[in-house]
Amino acid sequence: MRVARLVAVALLVIAGRVFTPDLIAQAKPVPADCNRACLEGLMEQYIAALLAHDPTRLPLSADVKYTEQDQVMDVGDGFWKTVTGRGTYNHFFADPAGGQVGWMGTMREKGGPLLVGVRLRVQLGRITEIENGFFRAGGGGPNNIAAMDKLGGPEMLWLQPIPPAQRASRQQLITIANAYFEGVQKNDGKGFYPFTDDCDRLENGSHTTNVPGSKPTTPNFNYMGSDCKTQLRSGYLAIVNNVHHRRFPLVDEERGVVWANCTFDMDGTVTQIKLATTGEIADMSGFAGRASSIHVTEAFRIENGLIRRVEMIGTSVPYHFNSTWGPVLSGK
Repeated sequence: MRVARLVAVALLVIAGRVFTPDLIAQAKPVPADCNRACLEGLMEQYIAALLAHDPTRLPLSADVKYTEQDQVMDVGDGFWKTVTGRGTYNHFFADPAGGQVGWMGTMREKGGPLLVGVRLRVQLGRITEIENGFFRAGGGGPNNIAAMDKLGGPEMLWLQPIPPAQRASRQQLITIANAYFEGVQKNDGKGFYPFTDDCDRLENGSHTTNVPGSKPTTPNFNYMGSDCKTQLRSGYLAIVNNVHHRRFPLVDEERGVVWANCTFDMDGTVTQIKLATTGEIADMSGFAGRASSIHVTEAFRIENGLIRRVEMIGTSVPYHFNSTWGPVLSGK
């Protein structure tokens, strides 16, 4: 018993502080029947503890896994030390069946505002997984942190329940979400593109579909001005050679929502693409010359087997970045 207790204490050294079982016991365990409101409350508790720079406020398991941009570290390190405040954008995701809760929002550091994607997993009343993804200004690609912050919250569409008779199973929702990544990876315009006609996408706070007045990509194709289906059917995203380490840890059948994580690889060799829809040649030289990757947290709203909304937080990472969470094509 003495050895076991010493091992437990050793596992609870977080950010230079010893978290004994007695200290962790101060944080009230999560109820066994934690529903949507309960999970969202737990995420609020997490954010409050983060802002207080105090992990002891959380019901952490002794072997909790904590990552920032997929790098394993101690709870209390990294962003726990640099966060200075909370923004106004809040988008909660809950999966009571899987014991998962996610949040996309805006926060503050001394260096300015940033976008944050957080996922928590609960088992036996304790938080066993904490996964963080960030986008900071200067991270590249379309982005608008200020616009995201100004929104305050997601479109109400994200929060509306799917009628019970129309709800898809967890695996059906994952299959549709995965089709999005299949449509991006090595895309030739001949794939399966399950999108509604009004599908819209936000990437790091910026609209990257249906953008009025956007500059045409070729004389007969405007990527940013197009909807999701038109974009993927064009084959324009063939600059993405690989979408790997795909995971779907959180599935909300009631709202038709899937939370996914993956890495997009671009090997830097694609200088031009023949568009599948118009036959035109798109100049991709601006993306060529160096290999790069994007680590992605992406959420999908799915209705009647079709993706209607996409919300993404992603940042540049070393080429062919391998997730410490591993690839898991599962909802649990």
